[in-house]
Amino acid sequence: MNTFIKTFAAATIAVSALAGTVSVAALAQDLQPTAGSSQLLPVANEPAPKLIVDAPVAGALARGVALIPYRVENLRILPVVGPAADGVSPRVGHLHITVDNLPWHWAEFSNDGTIVVAELPAGPHTVRIELAGPTHHVYTGQTVAFTIPAAAASAS
Repeated sequence: MNTFIKTFAAATIAVSALAGTVSVAALAQDLQPTAGSSQLLPVANEPAPKLIVDAPVAGALARGVALIPYRVENLRILPVVGPAADGVSPRVGHLHITVDNLPWHWAEFSNDGTIVVAELPAGPHTVRIELAGPTHHVYTGQTVAFTIPAAAASAS
């Protein structure tokens, strides 16, 4: 038993004696360290980040909008960037979204579980979703392909 636990137990015995109750055994047992894994591990020991992307919602495509459901495992999506955040545990990051292989993308820092792309012209499209760390290092990514129907594009 370390010094803190001994001191705390002794103080509790004194208080318990004054109150007329003694529960030293239960207290000492509660203060013992327990075995088990922690959520707070060095980043090097954490499982790799994982990105799961579903196909766009068909009904929304018919209205000219791509609603692309996704979920992330082993990474928290937060508005944090820079090298100092690389060592934060549990791991943090964000999404990079690229539409139709354009030479630019946007960073998504919310974790609402759906990427929304609206007002695309009729025809085939792709959306690349990448899981990135705070220094924009890409861990993994997936591309979804879909078609906006001609009727949907003319209705918008």
